[in-house]
Order: sequence, then C-alpha cells, then structure tokens
Amino acid sequence: MNLTGDTEAFDFAVIDSRRSERTGYPEAVYCAGKTLEQAAGIIIRMREQGIPVLGTKAEPALARRIALRFSEVEYDVLGRTLTVGTLCSPAEQQGLIAVVTAGTSDLGIAREAVRTAEFFGSKVTLITDVGVAGIHRLFNRLSDIRKAQVIIAVAGMEGALAGVLAGLVSAPVIALPTSVGYGASFGGLSALLGMLSSCAPGISVVNIDNGFGAGYQANLINKLACSQASVPPWEQHQTP
Repeated sequence: MNLTGDTEAFDFAVIDSRRSERTGYPEAVYCAGKTLEQAAGIIIRMREQGIPVLGTKAEPALARRIALRFSEVEYDVLGRTLTVGTLCSPAEQQGLIAVVTAGTSDLGIAREAVRTAEFFGSKVTLITDVGVAGIHRLFNRLSDIRKAQVIIAVAGMEGALAGVLAGLVSAPVIALPTSVGYGASFGGLSALLGMLSSCAPGISVVNIDNGFGAGYQANLINKLACSQASVPPWEQHQTP
C-alpha cells in the first residue's frame, strides 16, 4: 500500500488519486465555495484517471458543464449531488440503510445522504415526513425502519426525531441536523445541540446539513454489518 499516495496538483487543488487504496473509497468533491471552473477541473481530471466521482453541494450549472464531457453524469437536483461513473451497480448494493426525515423540508439534505450511501455501495430506503409533530406517522413506518442495519435521522427544528428513533430500534442511529427552522433554530444549531444532548443511547451526530458525512458513515457501518453477517455465528466472537 502506498501510504503517501499519488497526488496531482493544480494551482487551486491537489487531487488524492489513490485514496481508495488507503480507505477503500475514492475522494469526493465538495463543490460549494469552488468556482465552476475549479470544481469542473477537479471532477474532469479525476474521471479521466478512471476514478468514479461524487460531487456534493453541486449546482446545476456544474452538472451541465460535466455532461458536455461525459455521458455518465447523474445529477440529483434536490440533493445537489453529482455523480460521474459508478463504484457498483444497484444490483451490487449491500445491506440496508434507512434515511428517515422529520419533514419534507429536510428532504434535500436527506437526498444527499441517500445518494452518498448508494454511490459507495449501500442499499438505501428513504422514509419521509415522519417527525414528532405527527408521531403516529413514524409508528406506521417502524416495521420498515427496523429492517435497516443503520438509520440516519434527518431533522431540523428541535431535532427530536433522532432521540425518539434511538429509543425504538436496535440499530445505530446517525443524527443529521438540518438548518430547517424558524429564527431560534439558529440555522440548525438547536437541532445539533438537541441531538448531542439526547438521553437515548446509540446515537452519533454529524454536523449541520452534512448529508455526505452521514451517508458515508452509515455506509461504513452497513458494510461492516454485511461482512459480519457473512461470518458463521460460531466464528464471530472467537478470540485467538
């Protein structure tokens, strides 16, 4: 393994060309804050090297620019994710992740988490609008949620969905706060602090609107669960 890794430098970026050899997955491109030319230059060069690319927080203009060069572009308008090439086909996706949203307004960030986890090889089900304001809606979907090996709870406002879910399921819950909410929600800070302060065990928390981080982490947990399931039960807990 090349621990230093091969890189390729632009005036504005250094591409980590061999990240997948160290971590199992290629570098993703965070497109916000980059000019159109910068983001396009990075994505095009990565794809020319044969690297499947996931771009997050990507605007439609970037997708149109990349589509002029490659025919394999997929763009999710709501989730603002751009993919060029694939790591695996839908038939090769493993396990199951449930991405659960409190409200429809959380759907954009949820879609980013969905597309991230799918890109890296996990099967995902999206369950929407089951927040605590109408908690009976959540109970109606519990049987579907409980099939998942890891759950992403996406919520703004006070962020209560994550704690409620963690008290109802046996799978780990990744809490994903969103910037949805009125003034005192402070752009997602209330949801973030509420999720961090939850008394329910089994919750981990990512940053506000970080759908990519939640999807990536959920994929890692899901893949570990899948690999453990392939080991016979009598070998799973043996010590040398």
